[in-house]
Amino acid sequence: MKVPARKMVEGRAYALEFYDGFEQAALDTKKWIPFYLPQWSCRARAVPRYELSGQALVLKIDADQQPWCPEFNGPVRVSSLQTGLFAGPLGSPQGQHRFSKDCVVREAQPEQKTYLPRYGYFELRARCEISANNVAALWMIGFEDEPEHSAEICLFELKGGNVGEGRAKIGYGLHPFGDPRIVDDFHEDEFELDVSRFNTYAAQWTEERVSFFINGRLIRTSEQSPAYPMQLMLNLYDLENRDADAMRFIVDYVAGYR
Repeated sequence: MKVPARKMVEGRAYALEFYDGFEQAALDTKKWIPFYLPQWSCRARAVPRYELSGQALVLKIDADQQPWCPEFNGPVRVSSLQTGLFAGPLGSPQGQHRFSKDCVVREAQPEQKTYLPRYGYFELRARCEISANNVAALWMIGFEDEPEHSAEICLFELKGGNVGEGRAKIGYGLHPFGDPRIVDDFHEDEFELDVSRFNTYAAQWTEERVSFFINGRLIRTSEQSPAYPMQLMLNLYDLENRDADAMRFIVDYVAGYR
């Protein structure tokens, strides 16, 4: 195990309850659902491309990979894992992260819950080898069994075009989507950071606020908090469906503490 079983963060004690260091030969499907929002497309298109080295998870976009949801999301390709899945019946507009008003359920899905914490401390250690048209991210969304349970906590978002020599703009913060109690508080700030090397990105989510960290350093606090269980979304996007030399998101571990 690459992380401690207990951790102190900003004066609060936490115990590890979710951890994947990707040491196994196969993906742990008791922890991860290996599809990206399949209700808006289908499982055959939403399945990720990845490798497990025994030391890390490598999310990748392959040359022969097709757009995951051309009807509603155009040329975008994605390799993604998530820890919850909820959608309404076939033809319904009900479902998690309805990113377009045109989305309707194209394939019915069984309800799944592998990890849906309410509050805690969450940490990613990863590095990126990505091109300008890629986005790598770890974010949390509400399970959305109720429409207003739909806010996002973004721990880490990196656009390939925001990577410079020894520097990078990192996205993080909150989006309300359908939650009227949350106001948009998302930031893209530049840091002295080599994203081709492993770095840690984290969020502390309490009843009152959400605080964000890079390599253990507090970078910002948002004085608001979604008040319902949320799931993890770990993904790599190719926004323009074009060949690129580098499209790899290498994840050392994901950890969740309560």
